[in-house]
Amino acid sequence: MLKQLLKLALAGTFAVSAMTLHAETIRVTLQLPESHSLGQNWLAFKNIIEKESGGDLQLQLFPSAQLYKDKQVPQAVGSGAIEAGSAFLGRFTGAVPTIEVVNIPFLFNDDASLRAATAGGSNMRSLLDAAVLKETGAKVLWWQAYGRNIYLNNGSAIRLPADLKGKKVRVYGKMGGWTVEAMGGAPTIMSGSKQFLAYQQKAVDVGLTGTSGVKSRKLYEVMDHMTLSYDFAIEFVAIINNDFFNGLSKKNQEIILRAAKKVETDLRNEVYSGEAKIVNELRSKMTVVELSSAERDAWKKATASVVDRFIKENGPAGAKAVNAARNP
Repeated sequence: MLKQLLKLALAGTFAVSAMTLHAETIRVTLQLPESHSLGQNWLAFKNIIEKESGGDLQLQLFPSAQLYKDKQVPQAVGSGAIEAGSAFLGRFTGAVPTIEVVNIPFLFNDDASLRAATAGGSNMRSLLDAAVLKETGAKVLWWQAYGRNIYLNNGSAIRLPADLKGKKVRVYGKMGGWTVEAMGGAPTIMSGSKQFLAYQQKAVDVGLTGTSGVKSRKLYEVMDHMTLSYDFAIEFVAIINNDFFNGLSKKNQEIILRAAKKVETDLRNEVYSGEAKIVNELRSKMTVVELSSAERDAWKKATASVVDRFIKENGPAGAKAVNAARNP
């Protein structure tokens, strides 16, 4: 009897080992904590693909930049050094200069126009996703909404473009830099993980980020004011090495694509509905500045040159990207 039980136990161990050996493991690098909405988004994706594949697909998440910094992600995933990851859209500008079209200030009139432009299969998505794949070897699985841009600072709160004049401003991409320059500020590109220390040490006067970043990174501990400019959208992309993806079975490819579509929609709904909740939570920790219509018009007027600069620098490709964004 004991021998039979031992044989059954060994058989079970071998079966589990065999399943593990045959499973496809997708390692994912993420800059933010697992508790952040982007981390939860990947975990939702993990649950779907592991369940629907019967364990044939496995996902390992490495949050908080354990493996790669944000700027390293496109190369790491494109080269196959790691299977998948999330990176800020602006990190692809070296390979695809027009990808930051979504970060042009006030390009989208409202939430509906932004949703239409960023939806899978839209003119803008089709154009940019194809370019990322061609230039980097990374396949875009889905776009990850991070929220809308806001400004952080100490001292007098920022209300008008003139309040940025002469200030050193943390930005996270070229369009953010151009936006700051249009208002008289001096931009410096800095990864999200370096923000807290930079604000604490007063290395910069002002910072651009999203409301979720203020909460998850506890930036309210080092900044007094948050200005809800909402001048452009902050987008990340979830990417996978294309050779790895093509090496999967057709069944598992379809499972991944279905899961990607679902978690993209769920995240965008959650992020945009949750912004107001986060802002309300932060009101007890810092001053929240909401722009009046007149103040917002002043911001639009001051930054109107950015779209022209984008088209001038990128030529016909820039004009095509702007047109695709405006006509989803």
